[in-house]
Amino acid sequence: MNNELKVPVIIPLTIGIIAISFSSIFVKWSEAPVSVQGMYRLLFTLLLMLPFVWKQFQLLKKISFKDAALLLLSGTFLALHFLFWMGSLKLTTVASSTILLSLQPVFVMIGAFIVFKEQTSKAAIIGMLIAITGAIMIGWGDIGISAQHIKGDLLSILGTVVVAVHMLIGQKLLKSIPATLYSFTVFLSAVIVFFVYNAFLNIPMTGYPGKEWGIFLLLAIIPTVFGHVLFNWLLKYVTAATISMAILGEPVGASLLAYLLIGETLTVTQVIGGAIVLTGLYYFLQNTRKQKRNKPPAPIKKPVTVVPIVKKG
Repeated sequence: MNNELKVPVIIPLTIGIIAISFSSIFVKWSEAPVSVQGMYRLLFTLLLMLPFVWKQFQLLKKISFKDAALLLLSGTFLALHFLFWMGSLKLTTVASSTILLSLQPVFVMIGAFIVFKEQTSKAAIIGMLIAITGAIMIGWGDIGISAQHIKGDLLSILGTVVVAVHMLIGQKLLKSIPATLYSFTVFLSAVIVFFVYNAFLNIPMTGYPGKEWGIFLLLAIIPTVFGHVLFNWLLKYVTAATISMAILGEPVGASLLAYLLIGETLTVTQVIGGAIVLTGLYYFLQNTRKQKRNKPPAPIKKPVTVVPIVKKG
């Protein structure tokens, strides 16, 4: 399998960042319950993906029970992420919600070290800390200004934790499952979780005006297909921590869009913070690439120790 990306990684990362930056705007525009938004967002995404993934369905027969359980678990955590984070947008500003979501690399890096023993260079950690500092500055003026904002902040933090778990599970599963098939099965699992949630709480799943259906479709096409699906595909080539770090660009794009489209103001502190985020992001990605380039390939030494043992008989 060729794990070498054919284009510079910054290109798909930039497309993904711009796409997911629109997510919070669409959520703000919608008046439907967030669980309904999340369900139809992923359902429409499944329909869009179907022509590209149906030929891979035969591979589902080869998936072990353990991997199937992990796929369901990953989908459950993705549904929880949408439920918590999209819910936070109803209670706090776009800047505050996306800022706290951008702390995701902290949880991913800790989880990757515990689960995969994944090492991160000191330079990359410095870049991450710089970016997180800038991210905090972006929403500093809005965070915790009222009880409602505090509740929204807490929901965003919960959404950050569960999406970090979702990404770490994905990093493991994508070693043996094609990216498109992984995304499809995980989204399907999340849709089922949302359906059960809505049915259990008697949340209406039909009867919404045309405007809402248009928003559901936009949520599927822009931030999901060109955002989350793209990032899932990129996990084949870069680590979950790198994807999480790239998503730090979302607060910058989302805050700018919120200013232009829904009238949420930006302070000087938020503008400076955005510049710091991008600086830290660039520094992190550069040092992550250098770390991979300088790391000697593990299999080189293996034949040296194995060959004498094989020839012994």
